[in-house]
Amino acid sequence: MTAKLIFWVIAIYAVVGTALAFSARKGMGGGVEEYFLASRSFGPLVAIGTYTATIYGAFMTIGLPALVYRSGVGAEGLEILYLAGLLLVVYFGPRFWLAGKKYGYITPYEMFADRFNSKWVAVVMGIGAIIFLVPYCASQVMGIGYTLQGLTNGVVPFIVGVTIAIVLSVLWAVIAGLRSVAWTDTLMATIMLIGVSAVTIYVVNVHLGGFGSLFHALETNYPQHLTVPGPDGYFSLGNFLGITVGWFLFSMSYPHITQRLFVSDSIKTLRSMIRGFMCFGLFYTFICITWGLCARVLMPGLENPDLATPMLLGNFVPPVLSVIVMVGIVAAVISTVDSVFLSLSSLLSEDVCKNASPEMSENKRLKIGKYFLLIQAVIVWIFSVQQFDMVAILQLVSSAFMTVMVPTIVGCFFWKKSTAAGSLSSVIGGGALALYLTLANVNPLGLGTGVWALVVASVIYVVVSLATQPPTEKAEEFLGYLDDALAEKNCI
Repeated sequence: MTAKLIFWVIAIYAVVGTALAFSARKGMGGGVEEYFLASRSFGPLVAIGTYTATIYGAFMTIGLPALVYRSGVGAEGLEILYLAGLLLVVYFGPRFWLAGKKYGYITPYEMFADRFNSKWVAVVMGIGAIIFLVPYCASQVMGIGYTLQGLTNGVVPFIVGVTIAIVLSVLWAVIAGLRSVAWTDTLMATIMLIGVSAVTIYVVNVHLGGFGSLFHALETNYPQHLTVPGPDGYFSLGNFLGITVGWFLFSMSYPHITQRLFVSDSIKTLRSMIRGFMCFGLFYTFICITWGLCARVLMPGLENPDLATPMLLGNFVPPVLSVIVMVGIVAAVISTVDSVFLSLSSLLSEDVCKNASPEMSENKRLKIGKYFLLIQAVIVWIFSVQQFDMVAILQLVSSAFMTVMVPTIVGCFFWKKSTAAGSLSSVIGGGALALYLTLANVNPLGLGTGVWALVVASVIYVVVSLATQPPTEKAEEFLGYLDDALAEKNCI
């Protein structure tokens, strides 16, 4: 695949995406609710598209096949448990939507602050998420850099791929806020699905003689890749639990994902969004797992498993299909990064600035949020092109840090005795433990950081809440409204 072809295809993709973003701007209103949540107006198609594309980034097309290549089908367990975590969204999603609609919340942390009657809950959680999700974005755009570099044998430098991803992410977020992000997300989800499906069908049938031949080759030559804990023991019980705790809770703990629970135009649309994502996710997981297994059979000697996808596309797939998948990978990353950028801007605007300076006007907060999009882009670009080792460490900590938010989420909706002190101490204490365990590379009892961070955060949350005074009046009003509204909407 030539660099010229890649540049032309990406240029066409950028033009189409930008045109779509400007189309989304027509009829756009003003204010933070419009910019960050599109006035909670999305129907089923756009809701499914933006939710899907926001969640599925570089890991699915690059990281997951690499993990399968190295450690076997235990990786499928991670993704199945993630999809099982959608049961939490089925239960919590209507509560997020109803509370957001009733009280006008822009961010989940704003909701927690109101429920616990403390602005510091929003400030601390907002700042923490901003700090730890920037490395998460860097790891995403680095995936594009490596992919384009690998597909062109270095003709397209790593830095060019990173820059393209960041520029498009910021551009599409700036043009029309969530409306442009969501419309381009829907386009990207479509490209992802078409590309990965075509490549899988081609590789399995043309190069391996069908699925039967693929699994026969695996059983004969790589039987450990079809079992757990896998050839390298990576999926031992302790390690598996450590990874899957955060994975299972992912859809409930990351702000750019929980914000998507605010944007549907109705509970019915929210349900359609969850069902649509579940169907997409099951199929997409099967495809990406298959990629890793195909790469193991066709290219058994890779020293760097992260090259499994680029090498598979470059050596075993016709250029036209490779280009489609390449655009799909770029699209997957951009759809995640621009969503995170927009979400973090809303956290700064509504959780930090609004509480630090209550007299600040809505327009000024919105301007700050837009400027912060550019600041994030510069920081992520620096992290990415320097390829800091700290990025990987901070990404691990970010997963654990998001996990320690879960006790607050549960308490917000189900425990009247929950307090701001319990929430703050659990987030700070659990986050500090996660940072220590990651930096010290310690796994007590063989269990991963995410497990310990969640357990400790939960204990702290309960103990401190019981020892402090809850906001009883607000709890009664908030939970009473939800009980009545859930019954009216026939939600569990």
